[in-house]
Amino acid sequence: MSGQPLDGRVAVVTGAGAGIGRGVALAFAAAGAAVVVAAHHVETGDAVAAEITARGGQAVCVVCDVSSRDEVAAAVAAAVERFGGLDAVVHNAVSNRSNEPVDLESAPADLWEEHAAVSVRPLLYGALAAHRHLVRRQGSLLVMTSPAGIQGSDRLPFYAMVKGAQRGFVKSLAREWGPDGVRVNGLAPLAVTRALEAAFRHDPGMHDRLAAVIPAGRFGDPEADIGPPAVFLCSDGARYITGQTLIVSGGRFTAL
Repeated sequence: MSGQPLDGRVAVVTGAGAGIGRGVALAFAAAGAAVVVAAHHVETGDAVAAEITARGGQAVCVVCDVSSRDEVAAAVAAAVERFGGLDAVVHNAVSNRSNEPVDLESAPADLWEEHAAVSVRPLLYGALAAHRHLVRRQGSLLVMTSPAGIQGSDRLPFYAMVKGAQRGFVKSLAREWGPDGVRVNGLAPLAVTRALEAAFRHDPGMHDRLAAVIPAGRFGDPEADIGPPAVFLCSDGARYITGQTLIVSGGRFTAL
């Protein structure tokens, strides 16, 4: 894997047991990084770590409930202890209820708390735990956000709210950490995930309807289409990019 953009780097990817997190973890490993696969379930996390190892990469699974500050800190510590440092943290974890449509007045009381517990608070926990390590290696923090956080959503108000909060945090932290040599960016993807696949099964015509409004004519693949831009944003090729949100949507959101 010599000559790859992340050779010698170490990354923690949360929510890496499936979907976009898995795709990003695989792409980081293919680009030369040692990866801590921070996953909520050991079965999925171990499977992704084993997949990376089978391809010749380096990875370890750390079971991580991102709603726990201690477990987020432990994932960061595992990267430093196992691989000798930390160059990148990718906050990708998202609530399993992220695609649950609601209107504000009838939304279950616990839905907002779950969104905040998985998408907002863990971002703060990871930033606090990782900062000093990222400073040492002039690393970066990457937040997997969403176009919903930029344009809003009438069906997913809490999801849009926390994704918008993430983008504000990216901008603010980029300003604060810039003098330390640490970059902070966001990536807003449009890709096939387990939640989207479940929606397609429920509504067989949904795939074609949505694909028709994507200029590229298809949904992104988490590893092949979303992974490489994530790698780029954490590589030296993006050393002068911070405080930005890159939209990777096949042209779907050209007005954002």
